[in-house]
Amino acid sequence: ASRLAMSHTHPNGLRVVVVGPPGSGKGTQAPMLKRDCHVCHLATGDMLRAAVKAGTPLGLEADAVMKRGELVSDDLVVNIYPREPEQPGV
Repeated sequence: ASRLAMSHTHPNGLRVVVVGPPGSGKGTQAPMLKRDCHVCHLATGDMLRAAVKAGTPLGLEADAVMKRGELVSDDLVVNIYPREPEQPGV
Protein backbone atom coordinates (compact mmCIF):
# COMPACT_ATOMS: atom_id res chain seq x y z
CA ALA A 1 0.00 0.00 0.00
CA SER A 2 1.07 3.59 -0.54
CA ARG A 3 2.28 5.55 2.42
CA LEU A 4 1.08 9.06 2.90
CA ALA A 5 3.78 11.34 4.26
CA MET A 6 2.61 14.75 5.37
CA SER A 7 4.97 17.46 6.39
CA HIS A 8 4.01 20.08 8.91
CA THR A 9 1.53 22.62 7.61
CA HIS A 10 3.51 24.93 5.38
CA PRO A 11 2.74 28.67 5.51
CA ASN A 12 1.66 28.43 1.86
CA GLY A 13 -0.62 25.46 2.43
CA LEU A 14 -0.57 21.69 2.71
CA ARG A 15 2.30 19.70 1.18
CA VAL A 16 1.73 15.98 0.70
CA VAL A 17 4.06 13.42 -0.82
CA VAL A 18 2.63 10.05 -1.82
CA VAL A 19 5.24 7.34 -2.32
CA GLY A 20 4.98 3.66 -3.12
CA PRO A 21 5.93 1.00 -5.62
CA PRO A 22 4.22 0.69 -9.01
CA GLY A 23 0.60 -0.42 -8.65
CA SER A 24 0.30 0.60 -5.00
CA GLY A 25 -2.43 3.17 -5.60
CA LYS A 26 -0.57 6.48 -5.81
CA GLY A 27 -2.38 7.40 -9.02
CA THR A 28 -5.71 6.50 -7.45
CA GLN A 29 -5.20 8.38 -4.18
CA ALA A 30 -3.62 11.56 -5.59
CA PRO A 31 -6.70 12.79 -7.51
CA MET A 32 -8.83 12.25 -4.42
CA LEU A 33 -6.37 14.24 -2.30
CA LYS A 34 -6.42 16.95 -4.95
CA ARG A 35 -10.20 17.08 -4.86
CA ASP A 36 -10.66 16.79 -1.09
CA CYS A 37 -7.76 18.98 0.07
CA HIS A 38 -7.90 21.53 -2.78
CA VAL A 39 -4.24 21.11 -3.72
CA CYS A 40 -2.49 20.70 -7.05
CA HIS A 41 -1.31 17.27 -8.18
CA LEU A 42 2.09 16.92 -9.79
CA ALA A 43 3.21 13.51 -11.04
CA THR A 44 6.72 13.31 -12.43
CA GLY A 45 5.79 10.37 -14.65
CA ASP A 46 2.96 12.38 -16.21
CA MET A 47 5.25 15.37 -16.73
CA LEU A 48 7.93 13.20 -18.36
CA ARG A 49 5.43 11.49 -20.68
CA ALA A 50 3.97 14.88 -21.69
CA ALA A 51 7.42 16.28 -22.47
CA VAL A 52 8.25 13.19 -24.55
CA LYS A 53 4.93 13.41 -26.41
CA ALA A 54 5.46 17.14 -27.06
CA GLY A 55 8.90 16.38 -28.49
CA THR A 56 10.62 19.03 -26.39
CA PRO A 57 14.42 18.88 -26.18
CA LEU A 58 14.21 17.84 -22.52
CA GLY A 59 11.50 15.32 -23.39
CA LEU A 60 13.70 13.76 -26.06
CA GLU A 61 16.58 13.59 -23.59
CA ALA A 62 14.33 11.94 -20.98
CA ASP A 63 12.98 9.52 -23.60
CA ALA A 64 16.50 8.34 -24.46
CA VAL A 65 17.25 7.77 -20.76
CA MET A 66 14.00 5.85 -20.20
CA LYS A 67 14.51 3.72 -23.32
CA ARG A 68 17.87 2.65 -21.88
CA GLY A 69 15.98 1.53 -18.78
CA GLU A 70 17.67 4.11 -16.61
CA LEU A 71 16.18 6.56 -14.13
CA VAL A 72 15.77 10.13 -15.32
CA SER A 73 18.09 12.40 -13.32
CA ASP A 74 16.73 14.84 -10.77
CA ASP A 75 18.27 17.70 -12.76
CA LEU A 76 16.30 16.72 -15.86
CA VAL A 77 13.05 16.28 -13.93
CA VAL A 78 13.48 19.65 -12.21
CA ASN A 79 13.95 21.32 -15.59
CA ILE A 80 10.81 19.64 -16.96
CA TYR A 81 8.80 20.70 -13.88
CA PRO A 82 6.24 23.32 -14.92
CA ARG A 83 7.27 26.86 -14.05
CA GLU A 84 3.66 27.71 -13.17
CA PRO A 85 1.99 24.63 -11.69
CA GLU A 86 -1.77 24.39 -11.79
CA GLN A 87 -3.74 26.23 -9.19
CA PRO A 88 -4.93 24.25 -6.13
CA GLY A 89 -8.29 22.66 -6.66
CA VAL A 90 -8.15 22.98 -10.43
